Amino acid sequence: MDSVENGSQISVGSVSTTTLSNEEIDILKVMQLPSGFVLPMVLKTAMELDLFELMAQKSGPDGQLSAAEIASYLPSTNPNAPVMLDRMLRFLASFSYLKCNSVPDEDGKDPTRFYSLAPISQNFVRNDDGVSLAPLLRLPVDKVMIESWFHLKDAILEGGVPFDRAHGMNAFEYPAKDQRFNEVFNRGMYNYTRIAMKRLLQVYKGFDGVKEVVDVGGGLGATLDCIISHHPNIRGVNFDLPHVIQDAPPRPGVDHVGGDMFESVPNGEVILMKWILHDWSDDHCRKLLRNCYNALPNAGKVILVEAVLPETPDSEFLSKTGFMSDMNMMTINPGGKERTQTEFQALASDAGFSALKLVCPVYGDWVIELYKN
Repeated sequence: MDSVENGSQISVGSVSTTTLSNEEIDILKVMQLPSGFVLPMVLKTAMELDLFELMAQKSGPDGQLSAAEIASYLPSTNPNAPVMLDRMLRFLASFSYLKCNSVPDEDGKDPTRFYSLAPISQNFVRNDDGVSLAPLLRLPVDKVMIESWFHLKDAILEGGVPFDRAHGMNAFEYPAKDQRFNEVFNRGMYNYTRIAMKRLLQVYKGFDGVKEVVDVGGGLGATLDCIISHHPNIRGVNFDLPHVIQDAPPRPGVDHVGGDMFESVPNGEVILMKWILHDWSDDHCRKLLRNCYNALPNAGKVILVEAVLPETPDSEFLSKTGFMSDMNMMTINPGGKERTQTEFQALASDAGFSALKLVCPVYGDWVIELYKN
């Protein structure tokens, strides 16, 4: 049955199997645009409630839990929590973030929906290394970051950086003023660093035979910790601002050094910069790369980990990911942006480097080598 019968009953499959014209689909796509924030905000809420971890730990042999069962594990005093959760989980299942199985009751009515993790949602569950993508995904939808977008129009018309206009200071100063956001930021960066570096060390062999690596903008030293765990003969120098370094934990094989990368960087055989250049303007990047050039021996190299945009925009998945990141950089950082290979080549040449090579992709980024000679 695909239509109304006797003026009242509609078949169960009729809603999902309705055929729409291309024009109707286009109109619906436009109508969905204003609600584009719903998915990331629902995912954020699910992560704040630790729903994915809970489902991984509490589900039975079939991996399924009902919304009522999930609600029973939450510290909730709201009697409507199971209904609200069911609506959230149903929504996430419609986007394939969860699997859903409806089981009818004894009368064949009022089915209970049971949910389980889908392959993509396994990324929100802590892996054997104790990390997941959940903390990173909470960062761009944090209220501190979201507020910046309300100032984008005025920044285009009047100048300035949306983040600065929203908060009265730049994105590098703000975390010191907001301990909650600082923890959100650091947790997101730490978790993704662990995940990305594990993959990088599987596919990139540029650390083989290296004795010393200077990580510029290395934060708390997690990147060097990953590198040295795979290459124990490497000595690491973790270089960042003094107030960052003071919180860095002791790590075997790593020396923590405080300073300003725009003044100078420590000498080293290899200098690593992961997701650093996209934070800064071309002028800042040229100055930083010149400092790196001066700190290298003649046979030394700089290793960059950055997104590389296509010269002409296209609709490929990786391109969209890069352009989204570029919008984030424009909204958050003074002069920050993602770059094309041509733009990276120009920066490297201006700083004195003789050659640039795109070595291998790592998720949405590229490992790029700059050679002094």
